[in-house]
Amino acid sequence: MAFIDQAKFHVKAGDGGNGCVSFRREKYVPRGGPDGGDGGRGGNVILESSSRLHSLIDFRFRSHFKAERGVHGKGKDMHGRKGKDCFMTIPVGSIIKDSETGEVLADLCNDGDRFIAASGGRGGLGNPHFSSGTNRTPRIATKGGEGEEKWLIIELKLIADIGLIGLPNAGKSTLLSQLSAANPKVAAYPFTTLEPQLGVLNIPHMEPCIIADIPGIVEGAHEGVGLGLTFLRHVERTRVLLHILDASSEQVMEDFQVVEKELLAYKDDLLEKTLLVVLNKADITDPEDLKTLESEFRKKGLQVGTISGLTGQGIDELKEMIAELLEGLIRIEEKNAKKDDISH
Repeated sequence: MAFIDQAKFHVKAGDGGNGCVSFRREKYVPRGGPDGGDGGRGGNVILESSSRLHSLIDFRFRSHFKAERGVHGKGKDMHGRKGKDCFMTIPVGSIIKDSETGEVLADLCNDGDRFIAASGGRGGLGNPHFSSGTNRTPRIATKGGEGEEKWLIIELKLIADIGLIGLPNAGKSTLLSQLSAANPKVAAYPFTTLEPQLGVLNIPHMEPCIIADIPGIVEGAHEGVGLGLTFLRHVERTRVLLHILDASSEQVMEDFQVVEKELLAYKDDLLEKTLLVVLNKADITDPEDLKTLESEFRKKGLQVGTISGLTGQGIDELKEMIAELLEGLIRIEEKNAKKDDISH
């Protein structure tokens, strides 16, 4: 099934019900007063985020969402029922934009976040609202207001604990299959991964971690070259980045700098994320060359892991390094949360 990370859709809130013109007709009451009920308010179109969803696949089969209109008012002061809301469940990490202006309307980054995409129309007023000392028999009521109607764009930025980044054919898909039970496409040519692939890494004494194998990039990705923004959009929401490098390449440092440059050009704060360099294909690389590369990256202040995604060499050690990084981030997040609670 395809991974859908962007879609355009139409929302229409319910119109408000009309107010009613009515008068009391009771025995022995020759001039009963107005008793027309108000119309009900139209239903809203509401988006709600859920961590159980990881794709916008539902938008491939449905692009129009409409809420129920309000019920009209009736005589004997019977007000119309409010129209039922239309609820749409979308993945955590979804961004809602106006299709015409591109303005960001909502960023639903937590489980259970809600956004009213279209507000229902106001219910019309019944004729009792127009009664006065000079007009005791008003024959006027108002119609219900129209519900909001618009086209919106939804974009999904994956929220993952670990993001695998690197140039095409660096071995990210192979590593994902080693770290999780995922079964991504693996081949000896670039761009075998054309959409983000997800896997779950189980670490003892920790919550399961979501891993995202994010499509490879080439130089100029921040301008849309190659898979371009399809790659970069999903890097923003990851907690730890694993930069996978082909250690058998003759220009490993240059390959590293290409991806680093693209991250910086897209959004400079991406370089502040926790980064772990992973030297892959150790089984076909000279051991002395591996030691030299490890030394060069450590001089840059980076943590380095050496593996072979094909043979499984170094995978257990890499899992331990990932666990230590995540535990450290969790401690920092908990510490910052306590500071926020104290300040409030």
